[in-house]
Amino acid sequence: MTSSTTQHSTSQHSTSPQKSARHSTSGRGSSGRSTAAPGSQPAGPPGTAPSAAGSMLRQPRVVWAIAFACVISFMGIGLVDPILTSIAAELDASSSQVMLLFTSYLFITGLAMLFTSWVSSRIGAKKTLLAGLALIVVFAALAGASGSIGQIIGFRAGWGLGNALFISTALATIVASASGSTASAIILYEAALGIGIAVGPLVGGALGEVSWRAPFFGTAALMAVGFLAIVVFFGKSAPSTGPKISATASFSALKKPGLRTLALAALFYNFGFFVLLAYSPFPIEAAAETVGIHVGAHELGLVFFGWGICLAITSVVAAPRLTRRFGLHAVLYAMLGLLALDFVVLATFTDRFAVIVTAIIVAGLFLGVLNTALTEAVMESTDLPRSVASSTYSGVRFMGGAVAPAVAGPIRDHLGLPAPYWTAAVAVLVAIGVLVLGRRTFAQDHDIPSESAEDEALAISAGDA
Repeated sequence: MTSSTTQHSTSQHSTSPQKSARHSTSGRGSSGRSTAAPGSQPAGPPGTAPSAAGSMLRQPRVVWAIAFACVISFMGIGLVDPILTSIAAELDASSSQVMLLFTSYLFITGLAMLFTSWVSSRIGAKKTLLAGLALIVVFAALAGASGSIGQIIGFRAGWGLGNALFISTALATIVASASGSTASAIILYEAALGIGIAVGPLVGGALGEVSWRAPFFGTAALMAVGFLAIVVFFGKSAPSTGPKISATASFSALKKPGLRTLALAALFYNFGFFVLLAYSPFPIEAAAETVGIHVGAHELGLVFFGWGICLAITSVVAAPRLTRRFGLHAVLYAMLGLLALDFVVLATFTDRFAVIVTAIIVAGLFLGVLNTALTEAVMESTDLPRSVASSTYSGVRFMGGAVAPAVAGPIRDHLGLPAPYWTAAVAVLVAIGVLVLGRRTFAQDHDIPSESAEDEALAISAGDA
């Protein structure tokens, strides 16, 4: 990360100015080893080294409370997927209607992301976290109690608002509240993120076998536990010492050519991402019927558990290493090309159960790298505060995700089962075209030194939120 970007502090989210000052000076070398700044933690006796694992596990209770809530929040990405077909059957809804559960969630999440840095810079980290968690608890419970597909769609929008507020603040708060090195806090956050993404579909499938309502009520209950834990363990927030961020900061940020190019590319890429996530349960079910296999919520949960494991591993582990080894440009073009090819396979073999399941799981490998690499490119291509750059980019790209489920159903109805996958392949190719045409506007490979641990985690979390 260039010096101009690493100097931007997340202190507007922090609960401790001292901790904020400490973590802003720690980084990670190209080999991935953490390098603590002087004063970041007491030095041990000569010849000894602190235990990274021990340091990571010896955290204040508030850090564990936020990490737990992070797991549940990231579970929400894939939690609904296994129960889409059950909701359609139980509520007599079409596949197009059911996929709008993603559209309402992503549209409001994207819209809210444009303003989260403004909100948190004024009310502080604790209030922003609690507001987000409270909204998730309320709207997840209401979705579970719904009697119509229209009600669930509306309540998912409220859920999206809560998720935007929580995720935009969680990383900075964990870093500010953690004991020991910043790197240990980041590892803990990344672990929570990976667990949530991977386990979400599995939990959704298991609870979905009981009822399609169970995953919603389960999320509400777990988030309520997280809410109470943060209320109990989070001390009184220190007054914000960072600059107040303008409500229009995200819109002004789009004037930056590099950010604008990457956000537009991510919009088309995210269209493909959410065609895969929102639409795929229906082709899987249809392909399974042709070979006499019953696919319910549990089976769909296992498929997307495999997808989530692949996404989590590559976003947290593989992406930072690949971008350091080959450079952002090469990684972005290669992964987008492979993803487009994966969609071609899905479109060509939509009626082959084994092929479609394998292709969906393998797609998780490419998606994980892309989520992190694109956000990393955003961080490298602007001197804006990281919270503003991340929220602006996320707001735009989520709009692509919101459109995908809304159009996938009608496209299938008019053009057939493979058509949404062909459309997704074209969208991903458009994303490549946008990056090629705007390649001079965002970071070149030789401009990308090693990221700090916090910047790396910000890229991962913003990419996977």
